[in-house]
Amino acid sequence: ILVIGAPAMAVHASVIDMIGNTPMVDVSALSPNPNVRILAKMEGQNPAGSVKDRIAKAMIEEAEEDGTLRPGSIIIEPSSGNTGIALAMICRIRGYNLKIVLPSNVSIERRQMLEVSGAEIIDSPGAEGSNGAVRRAQALADEHPDWVFLYQYANEANPRSHYEGTGPEIWADVPEITHFVAGLGTSGTRMGVGAFHKEQNPDIKILAVEPPIGERVEGLRNLDEGYIPPVYEKWGGQDLLDGKRIVRPRESLEWTRRLTEVGIFAGISAGAAMAGAVRTAEKLAEQDPEAEATIVIIICDAGWKYLSTGAWTDDLDEVVERARKIIYF
Repeated sequence: ILVIGAPAMAVHASVIDMIGNTPMVDVSALSPNPNVRILAKMEGQNPAGSVKDRIAKAMIEEAEEDGTLRPGSIIIEPSSGNTGIALAMICRIRGYNLKIVLPSNVSIERRQMLEVSGAEIIDSPGAEGSNGAVRRAQALADEHPDWVFLYQYANEANPRSHYEGTGPEIWADVPEITHFVAGLGTSGTRMGVGAFHKEQNPDIKILAVEPPIGERVEGLRNLDEGYIPPVYEKWGGQDLLDGKRIVRPRESLEWTRRLTEVGIFAGISAGAAMAGAVRTAEKLAEQDPEAEATIVIIICDAGWKYLSTGAWTDDLDEVVERARKIIYF
């Protein structure tokens, strides 16, 4: 049946070609300030389900181009979930053997997705979180110099994928952007997107969402607690950063739930980003009630990998307490 006027759909050679060009959604119904729009970039629409699809593709393709990766290579990488899942998808397609160093206390969905895609899981102590996984992966890479250690925290392809992809996509959709609010994990998203937007308009404010010292919002890190990702320093993080928004675990979960009011079923880090955007909108109202602004946040992934945590269904106090034991991102 020929449908007149139906848009043509491209046929992709691989799901890898579907990475990027994710949609933007207006979530201003949740803004506490009528003069401040909040827009969300839906990175959960990537084929492996998160913003980390972008860096996994970029790191693998760069390693292929420079000869680091060859047919049958073994890749070792630390991950608390999303980067590992994205790498596992691409490695399965490209024929690489992937070993993921994974904290033992990640949610069960994360572990299952890695297994589905054929990755070998090497456990690291859950109490040490993502930093412990990094240390274990570094030690294994030193012991096995024939393994390829992509090391997302220091790999230039990480922020560059956002400088060349995510940032320009946001600019094309929202040239009126005034604020970009994002969490700091590897810091690649904020560095790449931030650097690109500062070049387009130096007045755009680049804001980081951080948990308080001693508290954990998985997917985010507080730089004052010791570990600073190398890409943060290489890309001039301190100079690029215009401010911080401190978001506690409970706020992250509250806003993760509230995102469902506008039909967005997102992971916990998206709730933290939304909380940071809301706080920014409130602060702008205090400074100038008439000022208009457009805030962009990243919805890093969808919520399906977090269902076992009870983040949407259980008592909020119980979920906050559980977050001390289970890595949600």
